[in-house]
Amino acid sequence: MLTQNELKNYSTLLQKKYRQQEQKFIVEGKRLVEEALKSNYNCEIIIIDELYAEKYHFIVEKFSEQIRTEIITENNFKKIAETKSPQGIAAIFSIPSIPINIEENEKLIVAIENISDPGNLGTIIRTCDWFGVNSVIVSPDSVEVFNSKVIRSTMGSLFHINVYNSTDFYSDLLKLKQKGRTILCSDMNGKNIYSNRIKKNTILILSNEAHGPTEAALKLSDKVITIPKYGNAESLNVASAAAVIIAELQK
Repeated sequence: MLTQNELKNYSTLLQKKYRQQEQKFIVEGKRLVEEALKSNYNCEIIIIDELYAEKYHFIVEKFSEQIRTEIITENNFKKIAETKSPQGIAAIFSIPSIPINIEENEKLIVAIENISDPGNLGTIIRTCDWFGVNSVIVSPDSVEVFNSKVIRSTMGSLFHINVYNSTDFYSDLLKLKQKGRTILCSDMNGKNIYSNRIKKNTILILSNEAHGPTEAALKLSDKVITIPKYGNAESLNVASAAAVIIAELQK
């Protein structure tokens, strides 16, 4: 049985400071919970509301064979749900504390610098998963990876690839550069990506679309690249730009 004290503690994970303090986060929805359970993320508990348990009793039985599973009232479930119309199933996972460990044969690494929109970060992670990019490094001034909107935007891809929270972003990139990797930085004022020869073992820096890359990122970069403009749009959304660039680099 889930105690009121446990429920209260889990409900605090809706806030960033408590996620960081407890090193735990909430995953909502059947598909995302299933994807997370298949990953290396450690699950503490699955929480299901009574209506969901009654309708999908076979799913509840399956989950309960794997991990502690508790059924609570719909009103109590809403205390741990952030979505307006929750599906009735959620799980608590531990935030992994893993050092950046990039395999030498990884052709492309994506580095996220100061991207604040959770939808953009989630979509970029999903795009990386689609194009076979296995490692994403996120700067500490970017939106939190375990923000619920980021998790939903990844559509499960967060649990398919390695997403590293860097505490010393530029130092981490420099270390990778010193091992022979080329750093590309995406910027409006860069060189046409389609007319530049790109080497393997590349790091692609994607930055805040409103402010562009920082001086630190530009200094680290071997090349600054851009997508050529043919129409009248002022700019590309960073997640859209990421898809175009990553597709080109992974050819």
